[in-house]
Amino acid sequence: MGFNLDGKAALVTGSGRGIGRAIASRLASLGAAVMVNDLDEAPARETEAAIRAAGGRVACLAGDITAPAFPQQLVDATLAAFGAIDIIVNNAGYTWDNVIQKTSDEQFQAMLDIHITAPFRILRAASAYLRETAKREAAEGLRVMRKVVNITSVAGTDGNPGQAGYSSGKAGVLGLTKTMAKEWGRYNINVNAVGFGLIETRLIQPVGAEGAAIDVKGHHIPVGVQARFLDGLKSVCPLGRLGTPEEAASAVLFFCSPLSDYVTGEVLLCTGGLHF
Repeated sequence: MGFNLDGKAALVTGSGRGIGRAIASRLASLGAAVMVNDLDEAPARETEAAIRAAGGRVACLAGDITAPAFPQQLVDATLAAFGAIDIIVNNAGYTWDNVIQKTSDEQFQAMLDIHITAPFRILRAASAYLRETAKREAAEGLRVMRKVVNITSVAGTDGNPGQAGYSSGKAGVLGLTKTMAKEWGRYNINVNAVGFGLIETRLIQPVGAEGAAIDVKGHHIPVGVQARFLDGLKSVCPLGRLGTPEEAASAVLFFCSPLSDYVTGEVLLCTGGLHF
């Protein structure tokens, strides 16, 4: 069964790099208009330019989705650009790791803010449009399916040492996903989650590698994995390797497509079979 996303409008947070860029590019390649968002404007504009160069319809609004007012601004900008929202992918996130005794309140709260509070605010901001549009369509005898895909992690389903904050935020995504599936089913909205394992992004690279740090709100945060630990994880992964951003995007695409019209409240693990 072939499909396209012609006429659909998608909002993808954290789409300036890595998995988010791959998701945005894949949706655009299938005909969706895509709103690109990232904390950093330069990579967001790179994604926007790449999609436009490939013939896609795209808009861009860089900004901090953890700022209380920004999710509404992002939703409003998407509606202004495309006149609709049919797909929301809550992808933005990062890691800020440490064992619990060395984790500050600020560090823990930052992980909750980006991984669970921001998606909640995005969905709340979009709720009026989604509900009213679905009601109007129902009155006209139409059933139009819309999609929400929240991004979680095997750290959220299984836990992971050194990631009390990250794992807690990603576990919260599961509860939000299942609750919204039940609240929004009546509006023909599928709400699902994809949980990633080790995917080849800047967050999963050898510690000390060039670019193995991110800057967020004045904090220079080291990221990456010890090389020997990374090699060990590859060896116990049934597929024996890390996943690519394109493979991660393919898992998300399933939940954005008509193939998942009767699937909601579910979590698809894209981990190569690896569990922590």
